[in-house]
Amino acid sequence: MVASLALIPLLLPDWLDPEYIIHSLGNWALWGVAIIIFTECAIFPVLPGDSLLFTVGMFVAMNPPSITFPGMEPWQVLIVSCGVLTLAAVGGNVAGYWVGHFIGPKLFKPREGLAGKIFAPKYVDKTHELLEKYGNRALILARFVPFVRTFVTLIAGIGKMSFRAFITYTAIGGVIWAIGVTVAGYFLGNVWFIRDNIDAVLVAIVLISVIPMVVEFVVQKRAAKAAS
Repeated sequence: MVASLALIPLLLPDWLDPEYIIHSLGNWALWGVAIIIFTECAIFPVLPGDSLLFTVGMFVAMNPPSITFPGMEPWQVLIVSCGVLTLAAVGGNVAGYWVGHFIGPKLFKPREGLAGKIFAPKYVDKTHELLEKYGNRALILARFVPFVRTFVTLIAGIGKMSFRAFITYTAIGGVIWAIGVTVAGYFLGNVWFIRDNIDAVLVAIVLISVIPMVVEFVVQKRAAKAAS
């Protein structure tokens, strides 16, 4: 189930392609990307996340006009970009928590059309299972899985999870995710193979994002087997 969710962003239209987004936003690219990351983490999971962060890092390394600041070297722009995108990621989760807290039950109800597919009640059940099984660690693990990182935030709000615990773990996950993926794009984007095969690389990023959840699942399975 997690793997299938991770592949959903690959089916999005061309206008949600990370490179297309950054080129289209022009000089407002960083701020536009921050808004997209905020929205994706808060309530709209179909927007690109991992691949967009990676592409921002790659573009910063190339020093294009769209992501530059006067008088700054690329590595300095990278630091600013990581800070802005981390705030957007954590801020989006905080917004998602309160959305879930106040209107979650009305949002996740059976309905027809695209909204019914995106905000299906089954995702609530799956995310509940995730929180019950992994506890606070789920907020960190889910950060790397598209769709799940949005829904786990909403479910935390719906279930009235302690906000202190929520903000602590979602902030840890946000820092690791936003900085880690963006920095990876900065350093790996200059590799000719990655630069010339960006579409394949973005597919790989989405698939790799599922690994932390798979590893945790295997560890839990082995622990349960050893205890029986």
